[in-house]
Amino acid sequence: MKTLIRHARIVSPDFDSDGASLLLENGRIHSVIDPREPLPDADLVIEAAGRIAMPGFFDIHSHGADGHDVCDASPDAIRQIARRKLDEGVTTWLPTTLTQPPDKLEEIAGNCAAYILVNPEFCRIPGLHIEGPFINPKNAGAQNPHFIRPPDPAELARLHSICPIRILSLAPELPGAHELIRVAALLDIVTSAAHTSASAADIGTAKAAGLTHLTHFGNAMTPLHHREIGVVGAGLLDDSLKLEIICDGIHLCPAMLRLLFKLVPIDRLMLITDSIAASWLGDGETTLGGCSVSVKNGIARLKESGALAGSTLRYHDGVKNVFEITGQPLHQIVKTTSWNQAQSLGLAHFGKLEPGFHADIVLLNDDFSVWKTFVGGKSLGVDIPE
Repeated sequence: MKTLIRHARIVSPDFDSDGASLLLENGRIHSVIDPREPLPDADLVIEAAGRIAMPGFFDIHSHGADGHDVCDASPDAIRQIARRKLDEGVTTWLPTTLTQPPDKLEEIAGNCAAYILVNPEFCRIPGLHIEGPFINPKNAGAQNPHFIRPPDPAELARLHSICPIRILSLAPELPGAHELIRVAALLDIVTSAAHTSASAADIGTAKAAGLTHLTHFGNAMTPLHHREIGVVGAGLLDDSLKLEIICDGIHLCPAMLRLLFKLVPIDRLMLITDSIAASWLGDGETTLGGCSVSVKNGIARLKESGALAGSTLRYHDGVKNVFEITGQPLHQIVKTTSWNQAQSLGLAHFGKLEPGFHADIVLLNDDFSVWKTFVGGKSLGVDIPE
């Protein structure tokens, strides 16, 4: 079946063409058609009417949405989050865990593996993001301190055998962390520094063991200081590290977002939501990994300590924030929403609107709200009436 998306503004890394069209066939992009070229025949024609077409977003760090949490350990929770993520323009999602007991993490991995096998009708799930339990108690943030434990290669291998792990977030300064990073590298698992008291030198030695990412940059990590630049300084300085950034204007203030997009090469930045179950629900009370959370004015905090507890950010709103705050052109911002993530995870033919690439596409209105989301060339999720 051939699908034609016509008269769109096609935005892909280093490419921006107004009035262009996309021909989709067999789940892939067959061709990108210049506005001056005649349009081919197709079985289905979708009139984009000037809307923005971008590669489907990659949310590589998200715990939940719409009242559901990955740690609910429910197959239906995974399915419902994957469904809701489509409404944010997300076509690839890594279900992200919290610091939990070993048996609970195994149950979560089993539920995600079941979704991958039998429920491909919503956004893609290529594997898990394991955040914790191998973190520094001093930087627990919103993670449950009762379940923090030392790095354990056997536990990592056991989880990976149940469901592929794509990212492991850990504190690299912990005893045994370097061994775990090396084991992860052998399993093709990306490792990322998180909830850490590491120095810049610690990051350097962890990088030599295989560390490549920094989790929710600027949060739950050692800050920049003029006598010890910490993890934040290492992230600004080291061009081999990729940075997850939560663009809600809260976890990183607008000035910090402008600073990052000014100083850091754009191929190192990756937008995430770090969203929790309260996303899409509004203010109120909820839980996160067994901890009580209060959401007020869209900001989620632990009731006990006041620490930020993930976000209620929707991915497309984060893209809008970056566009409005930084002034970067969309053909550069688009690298941070899918292409960089796909490259980091080693996922070929994702993250661009080019012939041969997977037809994972989001169509955005001028206000960045989502109009349609395509996965493998099929329109799924939200569908706003004409």
